[in-house]
Amino acid sequence: MSLSIPFRAALGACVLAITGAIAQTAWSATLGQTALPARGEDGPVTVYYPSEAQEQPVRRGRMTLRLAVDAPVQRGNGRLVVISHGSGGSPWVHSDLARALVEEGYVVAMPEHRADNYRDDSTPGPESWARRPAEVSRAIDAIGRDPRFAPLLQLDRVGVYGMSAGGHTALTLAGGRWSPAGFARHCTAHIAEDFPACVGLFTHLTGGPLDGFKQWLAVKVIASRFDDDRPHEHFDPRVAAVVAAVPLAADYDLSSLAAPRVPLALVLAEKDRWLATRFHGGAVRSACRSCELIADMPDAGHGSMLSPLPPGIDGIAGELLNDPPGFDRSRMPEVDRRIAAFFVRYVPGVVGAPAAKAASADTAH
Repeated sequence: MSLSIPFRAALGACVLAITGAIAQTAWSATLGQTALPARGEDGPVTVYYPSEAQEQPVRRGRMTLRLAVDAPVQRGNGRLVVISHGSGGSPWVHSDLARALVEEGYVVAMPEHRADNYRDDSTPGPESWARRPAEVSRAIDAIGRDPRFAPLLQLDRVGVYGMSAGGHTALTLAGGRWSPAGFARHCTAHIAEDFPACVGLFTHLTGGPLDGFKQWLAVKVIASRFDDDRPHEHFDPRVAAVVAAVPLAADYDLSSLAAPRVPLALVLAEKDRWLATRFHGGAVRSACRSCELIADMPDAGHGSMLSPLPPGIDGIAGELLNDPPGFDRSRMPEVDRRIAAFFVRYVPGVVGAPAAKAASADTAH
């Protein structure tokens, strides 16, 4: 695995260590977890946070996590990071990254994206991508209303991390513009090379005689459903730094990501079978000269970003998400620490500062 950290990052970390050691030291805290209730059309927001309570084994789906559920909140560094999950995703598959962020003092919020989550995956794709950035903004608002977290946080600068479809969300919040018609054009031009990105888990290519028909039908359906060429964008002035991991990005106007409005970092996996890197994360990397590359893992797949990876994934999902042969999952904690270090530099702590009133997002779709 090749990991890249620019020299200026190391220098920035040294400066922070000298001038703000108290605000950005590793926090001796357990991993608290709670959920803010659904509100209107928005689903619940899962929250991870520093606590002093003892962790207990807790069953979440097919995984057992160590959490301090609904435990008292310990003051951290005064900052928030929002994580946007992938299509059909849950808040549990990013709990290792959440722990790395909590160890740096952050509160971590994970909105459940409507109709594109593990409980309801009825409308993935462009319909969900159009909703997701505003759902992130409203998750920030929800944290700002909660009496447990609002007094401890300043929400004028917030970090955002997203993986896969969540990476698409993250790119929008970094200033990217995309359109449903752009997605259709990409799939028309590259249906054979990027079939899983265009079709998802509905079906797959097998090398058999039906592959040609599957590609023809997929192009026809996508072109008929996604012909809107109006650019989608979303501006939230509170978002101060963004990390996009294996992002879906082929529908973007890449010129909008050439100079992101906030610091943007990428995590890439070269054996990604769901989102071919050259069309997605790799294309963003080529267009964005200022983007930092946190990790470019030649032996990692799409699901390598899920940590922990749920056991027993089979079928098409297993083909796309299970680790490729030879991938060493023990390397992922280092990637999580590097993601956390990126936010330490660009969303630094404000320990001891009074809580600021949360600004409202100024959105445009």
